[in-house]
Amino acid sequence: MKHSLETYKFFFGALANPNRLQIINILRQGKKNVGEICVVTGFEQTMVSHNLKVLEYHGMVFMEKDGKYRYYAVNKKTIKPLLEFIDAHMEEYCCKLLEEQHERKK
Repeated sequence: MKHSLETYKFFFGALANPNRLQIINILRQGKKNVGEICVVTGFEQTMVSHNLKVLEYHGMVFMEKDGKYRYYAVNKKTIKPLLEFIDAHMEEYCCKLLEEQHERKK
């Protein structure tokens, strides 16, 4: 293991929240401000702002100011490629396993 278990827990803990996962996946489509994220998710502004701060603190998103607005975007250097890798893994393994589980429940 290259880093301590604590470091991995710190990183994955930021992604373990379903609301943050939804926000980060919305930001994969391009930069958005808090209001735009609220419209897409239906989340309250305070909840979106809180989760963006957590994602920003962990270096998963970056904020840039444009006039009175703050726009957030996914970290293109590290997080975007990681999410693409995770997408490929989920397509190959997780989606198939979930389909099998749903079929067994029928």
